[in-house]
Amino acid sequence: MRALASLAAFLLAAACAREARPRFKEPIKLAGKMVAPGILNAGHVAYLQYCRACHGDKGDGKGPAAPGLRPPPRDFTQGSFKFAGVLDQKLPRDEDLVRIVRGGLHGTAMLTWDVPDQKLDEIIQYIKTLSPKWKEDDAVGDPVVPEPDPWGEARKAEAVARGKTLYHGFAQCLGCHPAYATKQEIYDASKASLGVGTTDFRDAMYLPEIKDSEYGVKILPPDFLFNTLRSINPETEGGDLYRILVAG
Repeated sequence: MRALASLAAFLLAAACAREARPRFKEPIKLAGKMVAPGILNAGHVAYLQYCRACHGDKGDGKGPAAPGLRPPPRDFTQGSFKFAGVLDQKLPRDEDLVRIVRGGLHGTAMLTWDVPDQKLDEIIQYIKTLSPKWKEDDAVGDPVVPEPDPWGEARKAEAVARGKTLYHGFAQCLGCHPAYATKQEIYDASKASLGVGTTDFRDAMYLPEIKDSEYGVKILPPDFLFNTLRSINPETEGGDLYRILVAG
């Protein structure tokens, strides 16, 4: 029994040593920025410690903990990041990824992570090696910069009324999210902003509409009366909402 325990300990140590063995020997150009092999190797080790359980060895979102998680962990091999806050679905900046890790994503298994700054930077650089997009693109996307509130506190009620009209009319948010108005109000809103009044309503128009996702599982858009939005910080709520609506 003692011999078996010693053998198991040896095999475990050997596996860990193999995983931590340096993988990078030369600098790699990622989104136009040269990254040293030492940073990438350190990032790989830190990734195994902090990220592997959910995101997997290959970064494909198929870690040992992934089967029980909804929504599934992000697949880094796609080079696609939601809530990044950059224009035209481009690659995110480092500070965008830091914001997501530090703030977490409410309603998912992506909690807030207090990773040391240096380790987090190393992890971010390593994650970039998991998708060819970082090598193909020469630069990251331009950030979405929130505009100053043109309404102000004095005109807040007017802004809310205008937002209700846009939500149910021009933007058609109720196609996925719940409606928060009567059918007559929705007709009037769409007539005013689109020129044609909506008469075709979902059967469950006051509930979210289940949608397919890029991961092959169903997702439920948030109900703004009940759900905490995933990437919204209460201290920067207005700017965060602006970023999501503009960048998608």
